[in-house]
Amino acid sequence: MGGLGELILAALLFVGGHFVASAGSVRGPLVAKMGERAFSGLYSLLAAVLLIWMIWSYGRTPVVPLWTPALWMYWLPAIFMVPATLLAVAAVSQDNPTAVMQHVRAGDRPAPGILAITRHPLMWGIGLWALAHIPPNGTAANLVFFGSFALLAFGGTLAIDAKKRRQWGAAEWERFSRQTSNLPFAAIVAGRARLRVGEIGGLRILGAATLYVLLVFGHPWIAGVPAVAP
Repeated sequence: MGGLGELILAALLFVGGHFVASAGSVRGPLVAKMGERAFSGLYSLLAAVLLIWMIWSYGRTPVVPLWTPALWMYWLPAIFMVPATLLAVAAVSQDNPTAVMQHVRAGDRPAPGILAITRHPLMWGIGLWALAHIPPNGTAANLVFFGSFALLAFGGTLAIDAKKRRQWGAAEWERFSRQTSNLPFAAIVAGRARLRVGEIGGLRILGAATLYVLLVFGHPWIAGVPAVAP
């Protein structure tokens, strides 16, 4: 249990550090003193160190079974990684006002492309990846490891919304948020946003498909087991 305890500590610091650093009472004074770029650089460095520690601890944690996965659970990653890869590829290749040091674009469509689906595509991509990998990996280490990423991703969407609302002010936040949503497709279903597949683009869809195939075939080298392995 010593290995599991270290993993839990690393996960708490990794996840908790993100939320503490994003809190207005902490971030505001530090940004005022250091500047936005210096703060973001230090924040990224500390996050990377904690992430490496968490991954290292995860690899050293003994196997503690919590449940026996059913056969259908092994297909969850293969299914949910389809939207997860598209969300992630689109997120890193499209401007997003919710990203660090980004602002709302001018014009009458401030949330185009993947942002019409969700204003947090990268967070939802990470969250889907994490949640899909919990059921087929029924051990304590996997629950802590993937659960931490899910908590950070989905909780992070709320923290980012709160931060951007403070930074932009009510009017600018309303102009952006009324054409998008945190929950995927919620704004589209509500009639506040319109999905235009052309804005996402064929290259992004092709890139997501390529990434998916690479992850499937590379899974034995990345994780030590096939992508679908009962």
